[in-house]
Amino acid sequence: MAASGLRAMVGVKRVIDYAVKVRVKPDKTGVVTDGVKHSMNPFCEIAVEEAVRLKEKKLVSEVIAVSCGPQQCQETIRTALAMGADRGVHVEIPAKDYESLGPFQVSKILAALAKKEGVNLLLLGKQAIDDDCNQTGQMTAAFLDWPQGTFASQVTVDGDWLKVEREVDGGLETVRLKLPVVVTADLRLNEPRYATLPNIMKAKKKKIEVVKPSDLGVDLTSRVKTLNVEDPPQRSAGVKVETVDDLVVKLKESGRI
Repeated sequence: MAASGLRAMVGVKRVIDYAVKVRVKPDKTGVVTDGVKHSMNPFCEIAVEEAVRLKEKKLVSEVIAVSCGPQQCQETIRTALAMGADRGVHVEIPAKDYESLGPFQVSKILAALAKKEGVNLLLLGKQAIDDDCNQTGQMTAAFLDWPQGTFASQVTVDGDWLKVEREVDGGLETVRLKLPVVVTADLRLNEPRYATLPNIMKAKKKKIEVVKPSDLGVDLTSRVKTLNVEDPPQRSAGVKVETVDDLVVKLKESGRI
């Protein structure tokens, strides 16, 4: 397969902006999303940037941005288009169903779309900052029966192969993967560009196709139920002690020893 024959699909998720303080709903069924600023998941931005860079190097012929969720997800796709993606696909999911949407269902959608579009490179963020699941890339690779390069800090196209450098606990690991491939982006893969005003205007004219999960033959029935969501415990004030003996006394009083 010639490198220029590569067609890339990138998953982009709409999440609550990282600068926003998240609030739990009064009924503890989730977090408040209405009237809250949203943006593209930072790891997804890195995945888009990598796909666009590969296209600029003439290693990829087309970049397709995909997002699953309600109508507002088209704003996230427009951001990817402004960064350099060629077209978008919005898998429209009503808000009431989107709340229970998990990595399992998203993976089935992405796998079905990858087959439909005939892509041979699927780039995703390694995780989303709202649920931190770190599961979608791995499950999508399983549904497609494609090799996967997770936590990628460097990606190199080598003919019919992809070389992926990964940061692991023991240092760096380099793997060579036969295309087609699923890659999940780590923070150190690149630094995403800012979309310029001219590109933002051009993005408004680019095509976004709208499909439904049923069009892809995907059942959204959830196998996971969220029982409740709680705020993290408030951090208590520390206590200063003068001596080791005082420390031992405090630890005994608190039941630590």
